[in-house]
Amino acid sequence: MTELERKQDRAPIPSRWEYATAPESREIVSLRERYGHFVGGEWLEPAESYQTIDPASEEPLAEVGQATDEEVQLAVRTAQDAFENGWSALPGSERAKYLYRIARILQERSREFAVLESLNGGKPIRESRDVDLPLSAAHFFYYAGWADKLEYAFPNRKPRPLGVAGQIIPWNFPLLMLAWKIAPALAAGNTVVLKPAETTPLSALLFCDVLRQAELPPGVVNIVTGDGRAGAALVKSDVAKIAFTGSTEVGKAIQRELAGTGKKLTLELGGKAANVIFDDAALDQAVEGIVNGIYFNQGHVCCAGSRLLVQESIYEPVISKLKRRLGTLRVGDPLDKNTDVGAINSRQQLDKIQELVRSGEEEGAEIYQPPCRLPEKGYWFVPTVFTNVAQSYRIAQEEIFGPVLSVLTFRTPDEAVEKANNTPYGLSAGVWTEKGSRILSMAQRLRAGVIWANTYNRFDPSSPFGGYRESGFGREGGLHGLEPYLDFE
Repeated sequence: MTELERKQDRAPIPSRWEYATAPESREIVSLRERYGHFVGGEWLEPAESYQTIDPASEEPLAEVGQATDEEVQLAVRTAQDAFENGWSALPGSERAKYLYRIARILQERSREFAVLESLNGGKPIRESRDVDLPLSAAHFFYYAGWADKLEYAFPNRKPRPLGVAGQIIPWNFPLLMLAWKIAPALAAGNTVVLKPAETTPLSALLFCDVLRQAELPPGVVNIVTGDGRAGAALVKSDVAKIAFTGSTEVGKAIQRELAGTGKKLTLELGGKAANVIFDDAALDQAVEGIVNGIYFNQGHVCCAGSRLLVQESIYEPVISKLKRRLGTLRVGDPLDKNTDVGAINSRQQLDKIQELVRSGEEEGAEIYQPPCRLPEKGYWFVPTVFTNVAQSYRIAQEEIFGPVLSVLTFRTPDEAVEKANNTPYGLSAGVWTEKGSRILSMAQRLRAGVIWANTYNRFDPSSPFGGYRESGFGREGGLHGLEPYLDFE
């Protein structure tokens, strides 16, 4: 026996494979110690401020302005001046040039933005890099193409911009929600005052540097930061339109505030989507869709497939495959390229998730959580599956906005439709089956604004997104996303 053969015989056989860490560098992002508000193309020193943190470590990242009523009013007046003094009269082809520039700069600085999104929001770098940034740039490219074609987009109608659009975005997709809001507003000829979420303001503040690079005229886009008080001040200000993405409770409050004012309003609110798996579905593919539907971005997705409806005849194999797949999910450092599930965005959101999970256990549902070692610092929650869930349980009715899945069963398509529609929301749904006729039948009967077939959480700038009932009204994306930013003669 040769020496090489002896060494091979003695080589230990690994009992399991471990991923080596693959961290993305934080050094690519340079943060200021203190940020003000971006108004009129300049930084305005704030009267009040607060700290924004990294939810994975609870370490402070920067000091950020808390906008006062006066600062919000100043931003709105500045946007109105920019609208009246050039931007609204600019030809669509010229507005398109600015949108194209922004899109290209986002592509060039995509790594920088991806790291910042994960750093300030807690989402895995793979998702920031492969989903958020490409889609954000794509939205600016898409609406740049429409900027000089508005009369073709709306034939026999004379479109004109509204004026100043007030926009309030959530913390789950800071840059993507910014792109969804700003791109159609600018393409239509409006100016913007945008308030990012209190916990994730840094992507919007870095975007201000993109605006500088693109040489966008001062005052066309203004960014004010702060908590709900700043958002309330923006809603009450003299804007022509409010676009809000966030919770249903806040959306209702905004609608009450704007009732009778004549201001335009679009709301993209919560959801409790049903992911419906029929017995002829490709189960391995469906399980990947289930995981992507609820554990993507830690379940911090308004259209998350948080209710799983499985046909009774395949219930056991689906749950077995799902539990096995959960055991492979890696929870940890958002900047590690191997991470599947990152940090919960805030202590407040973690408390809400924990409270609803406790209610599920108390009401009698059976909980499954895979073995998982969580980091000692930061806000974390283990991917969770509840089985034996009744429709009356809170975990089957309320939006958890976390990595928690509730599993129910059905026997017939009619029962599946009845259970899927048994919710106050109407944002999204998923259908898994090999039969095209069944897909079309279910899509017609499910009361949801967006329905995916044999996939989940797929987005495209040309496809409108939105819901109805308590999931809001209006659409973002596609040609439908332009109309709320226009008046017609």
